[in-house]
Amino acid sequence: MIRFSEVNTRNNGGEFDNLSTPTLVSRSLFGGVLMGLANLVPGISGGTMLLAAGIYPRFIGAVADVTRFRFRFRSLMLLGCVVGAAGLGILLLAGLLKDLVVDYRWVMYSLFIGLTLGGIPIVWRLGRPATKGFVIAAVFSFLAMVVLAVLQAMGVVGSADSNWLVLFVAGVAGASAMILPGLSGGYLLLLMGQYVPILSAIDTFKEALRNRDFAAALEPALSVVLPVGLGVVIGVAAVGNLLQWLLNKYRKPTLGVLLGLLIGSTVGLFPFQNGVEPEPGQLVKGQIVTAESISSIDKEDWPTEFFVPNAMQLGGSLALIGIGFGLTLVIAEIGSEKEN
Repeated sequence: MIRFSEVNTRNNGGEFDNLSTPTLVSRSLFGGVLMGLANLVPGISGGTMLLAAGIYPRFIGAVADVTRFRFRFRSLMLLGCVVGAAGLGILLLAGLLKDLVVDYRWVMYSLFIGLTLGGIPIVWRLGRPATKGFVIAAVFSFLAMVVLAVLQAMGVVGSADSNWLVLFVAGVAGASAMILPGLSGGYLLLLMGQYVPILSAIDTFKEALRNRDFAAALEPALSVVLPVGLGVVIGVAAVGNLLQWLLNKYRKPTLGVLLGLLIGSTVGLFPFQNGVEPEPGQLVKGQIVTAESISSIDKEDWPTEFFVPNAMQLGGSLALIGIGFGLTLVIAEIGSEKEN
């Protein structure tokens, strides 16, 4: 497994150039597609997907090169391939995943929980042997995620209207998943209440382009895609460089925070909840629902409520959690073997 403290030396040295150009391009494209899918699915870390493709340390090195104005050809090529492939994957699959989350919430959330838990061994291996700072940081970040999940269930967070500032911050949050193995940007978007709106806008943008209706594509492009994209670009640069500094100065506590965030994120993914059609008088997206406006509210904007699962749902949920857990472990091991 790659040690984060080795990233700088290994990327600035000869290993970055050991791969042939076709191999580097193919791995970058493969990793980019996986990372794009990861950013769409709460519970999967984009950093883990780059590990799977065997290019994670090279990606960190390329980000560091570009943000420090060292424009090396191979760095630019790697970033171009990763970002382009990730963008294509997001564009093609955003609508499908949004519909699955809205229509089969307990199924998808169960899978997301398993995918998230599968990242725990990845971070644990990076942080062992555990120190006092590692444990304290993990506990505090876990408790912070629990508090956020409770606030989300109470409707205090997770129901924010989408505006330029919120979407920009959502882009920065999503960018963290491209850098931090084990941390899911999709989950952070769910927590902020921006996951479905962003996927809906991307799907609308894609359909408008498919129909060559450029006027219709302009609205989601300017109101959603642009602020999120700017947030992602700035977030990758900022988080990438901040991560290198933190891991060089405070490696164990930083990994402890990451582990706590990872475990705590599953609390907000309780699977047994459904969207419920709003009633007159309820507040939905900052607006009071009336009898006339109910029919105009999209299903993806319906409030959610918890329910008691039957035996089939409970068994199916446990099975999906196990599948997701195993899938993340397999992907991580593939990446570890390639890097070793």
